[in-house]
Amino acid sequence: MKFFGFKGGVHPPENKIQTENQAIEILKAPKMVYISLLQHIGVPLTPCVQVGDRVLKGQTIADSEAFLSVPVHATVSGTVKKIENLPFPLMGNVQTIVIENDEQEEWATLRKVENWKEASKQDLLSIIREKGIVGLGGAAFPTHIKLNPPSDTKIDALLLNGAECEPYLNSDNRVMIEDPQKVVEGIKIMKHILKVETVVIGIEDNKREAIEIMKKACEGTEIEVMPLKTMYPQGGEKSLIKAILNKEVPSGKLPSAVGVVVNNTTTAAAIYDAVVNGLPLLDKVVTITGKAIKEPKNLKAVIGTPISDLLESCGYKEDEAEKIVMGGPMMGMAQFTLEVPVIKGTSGLLALTKEETNYCKPKACIGCGKCVDACPMSLEPIMYARLAAFSQWEDMANYHLMDCIECGSCSYICPSNRPLTEAIKIGKAKLRSMKK
Repeated sequence: MKFFGFKGGVHPPENKIQTENQAIEILKAPKMVYISLLQHIGVPLTPCVQVGDRVLKGQTIADSEAFLSVPVHATVSGTVKKIENLPFPLMGNVQTIVIENDEQEEWATLRKVENWKEASKQDLLSIIREKGIVGLGGAAFPTHIKLNPPSDTKIDALLLNGAECEPYLNSDNRVMIEDPQKVVEGIKIMKHILKVETVVIGIEDNKREAIEIMKKACEGTEIEVMPLKTMYPQGGEKSLIKAILNKEVPSGKLPSAVGVVVNNTTTAAAIYDAVVNGLPLLDKVVTITGKAIKEPKNLKAVIGTPISDLLESCGYKEDEAEKIVMGGPMMGMAQFTLEVPVIKGTSGLLALTKEETNYCKPKACIGCGKCVDACPMSLEPIMYARLAAFSQWEDMANYHLMDCIECGSCSYICPSNRPLTEAIKIGKAKLRSMKK
């Protein structure tokens, strides 16, 4: 299959060498886990346990009847100590279930599918939802919804995002290297649900080991592995579709509009565990790195583990840390406290020094147009910044603001260090509030 590439993008320093060859280590579950009740795109969940209840590992502890939702589960066995609003890594405070770990590792009864090849589409979608599977590339979109497009939508291709284009991060890379069969079997389950012929795994060409391992794992299947040019944001859904299939998703539309479903390779492994082994999404592989970390690692931690535990296990140098970022440096969120938990969307923790953050005071825009050239969505970030400065929020919408994927390429490339992505995020928030 021909590689087409995509418009724009940037190539920041990769900084992957620190952890790309570090095998995944399992971090012991903490004494207290903090299960946030908003770990997916959609509405917050409602607890189905009470303070004082004893819960088993894998037991559903919160759910919702809303269409756009998936449940969360106890990641340890133990006692519910609190249900209250606590710090959340993505925004302010969120209702959280606090469980005291009794270290008994007593499991709830888990349902699985004995033979997924003979199971109906609805049965497979049901168990994927039941196990709390969301997109693990960062967006945390409920997977059972993505795999069930409208009946009048024809899906021709399934793309698997193994690009992991964010600098520093290696969690997806290590999963592909260490658990390739899980990834492949999960892809087969998705292919069975969608009834598609074209299935392609896209992996950036700076991950040679993962490419070779996945190619070997896909031998004898109809799954193709395609090396992609190393370019940020290669892993964005629309960038991936353009690069592999040469299709452009129309403004305001989803990938299904051009007959494509995109999922993450680690999500595929989670689907395999959910369907075949009956395992809910209980843990996450997280890359811990940055110059304020003594021993960079890839750790598998149970969801609900305070990020302070992960940092300390890697030799966190607090006196040298200027900023802690959950995720990558381009799209990640700076943390205001270390007492926030690992959530389903956590892929990395960066302890960055002052040298790495490299703050520069913004200067006046020089109208060079580099932000326009770098935008993978063919937008005009320079206009968003100018309109935001005068609170002209509705005018920002006229420039297709909501098509922006907030990749940060414009801010990265700007020679005047303008906070372009910040202006875009504020503009989106203002437009959403105006619609309410």
